[in-house]
Amino acid sequence: MTKRIHSVIALLLLTAAAMAQNASLNVRPRAANLGLKVGILRSGTLDMITDVAGVEVGHTTIIRGDDVRTGVTAVLPHSGNLYHEKVPGAVFVGNGFGKLAGYTQVEEMGDIETPILLSNTTSVPRVADAVISYMLALPGNENVLSINPIVGETNDGYLNDIRGRDVTPDDVFAAIKNAKSGPVEEGSVGAGTGTVAFGFKGGVGTSSRRLPRKLGGYTVGVLVQTNFGGVLTIAGAPVGRELGRYYLREELQQEGSATDRGKGSVMIVIATDAPADARNLKRLAARAMAGIARTGSSVSNGSGDYAIAFSTAQQVRIHIEDKALTRHVELLTNDAMSPLFEAVIEATEEAVYNSLLRAATMTGRGNTVEALPIGKTTEILKKYGAIK
Repeated sequence: MTKRIHSVIALLLLTAAAMAQNASLNVRPRAANLGLKVGILRSGTLDMITDVAGVEVGHTTIIRGDDVRTGVTAVLPHSGNLYHEKVPGAVFVGNGFGKLAGYTQVEEMGDIETPILLSNTTSVPRVADAVISYMLALPGNENVLSINPIVGETNDGYLNDIRGRDVTPDDVFAAIKNAKSGPVEEGSVGAGTGTVAFGFKGGVGTSSRRLPRKLGGYTVGVLVQTNFGGVLTIAGAPVGRELGRYYLREELQQEGSATDRGKGSVMIVIATDAPADARNLKRLAARAMAGIARTGSSVSNGSGDYAIAFSTAQQVRIHIEDKALTRHVELLTNDAMSPLFEAVIEATEEAVYNSLLRAATMTGRGNTVEALPIGKTTEILKKYGAIK
């Protein structure tokens, strides 16, 4: 009986620790809450990737003991059977130091046939295996012989026991099955649980932009998993420099400790309801790197920087039952893409800020990564006229 009581107490303590790690997630502000206006375009209703109708997002956050700080994030282009109703998609590689499963088939065929999953580096094969199992088990897929899972990653090994590969199939299934439209939880959750960005706690962030009706009224939504470095800049304000935490600070000033080595990765998932084909979606994905650059990224040698874009427009979906040799589809012209390029740049930039602002201080593997200090950051933004 005593051993059982001790086990229950230990479980309660672990649960309390996990809750404490995430407690500040609900009170930390988003960029818009600070009065920060990124770019010129209006955001969607939620200012999240789920402003693109039909898109769903789910997280599984894994916090156990002193060393496990990781998770899974799932982005579903629509709630139907993606194998039977594929969406056009594309991938752009900013720097290829990463393990993006499924990339070559997307590059070759121009479509996406599974949910998009994000996790940690060493868990990619296990997550991919779970996605395959999930897809094969869907009603209607009984005769499917090949699945191309899309799984991206960043390395959360500073805070997480990444060698333990603690992500299980059930964690993946939960992220997919719990995915929903509406508000998306941000910060130290899901695939962003153990990440670090610009020397501060990184995480998951999202944002959106909506074009005016005269430009089509289309929406672009972005979700990021931030785990990269550089010199943090927010709406032009040199926040990282002012806070004394940035890439190469130690080498330049010959003092302090190098809290930001510039390494890491960023995964960017882009959704739009604009009727774009794979070619123009790749062009759209490429522009997301301009949004990352605005935040001060160094795009270093050790950073895997990937953007995955897809369209949810009904007329461009690829139905597996359609065996016709030709298709007649209404698509955006090249000229019509330019406003969408601006939208993805702005949404990507703001999504990065939200990932930092919403993330809570995290301790794991004996290391502590502080959250971006809201008070000091607000003062810096006011000093440089980024907010009033």
